[in-house]
Amino acid sequence: MHIIAVGRLRNGPEAELFERYNSRLRPRLTVLELKEERGSAAVIKREEGAALLRALPPDGFAVALDLGGQVLDSEGFAGRLASWQGLGRPVCFLIGGAEGLDAPVISRANYILSLGAMTWPHFLIRAMLAEQIYRAQAIAQGHPYHRSGRPGNEPRAP
Repeated sequence: MHIIAVGRLRNGPEAELFERYNSRLRPRLTVLELKEERGSAAVIKREEGAALLRALPPDGFAVALDLGGQVLDSEGFAGRLASWQGLGRPVCFLIGGAEGLDAPVISRANYILSLGAMTWPHFLIRAMLAEQIYRAQAIAQGHPYHRSGRPGNEPRAP
């Protein structure tokens, strides 16, 4: 799996948190960092969006992280991730810069994922995504890392 993201994650707490979870993943996420553009918001969004699309493998299954996407619980994400991996295509998570994702990126995406209704710094999204992928792997393996019996995580009625 791949993360294609706008911006360079510098040493600091966000990078350390991302590395903590990425080091637990098998296989680890590969990260391609793209240059942050300059100019007006519209120019930045357009240029960064074009760079994301150029970096995406032609056969890549594109998962765009966007506030307007689908919000999944951890079990739902684990199921989706397993089905995406079963396609035999590289799964590529697309993370835009501060201006967000341009419309052509959203249009190209095979799935649009939201990590919640709150706005998150784009550098923190990498760590949150890596943690959720780690949790999805734990769920798939029946590992106790994910405790579905916690309050609020009771099984849903059919």
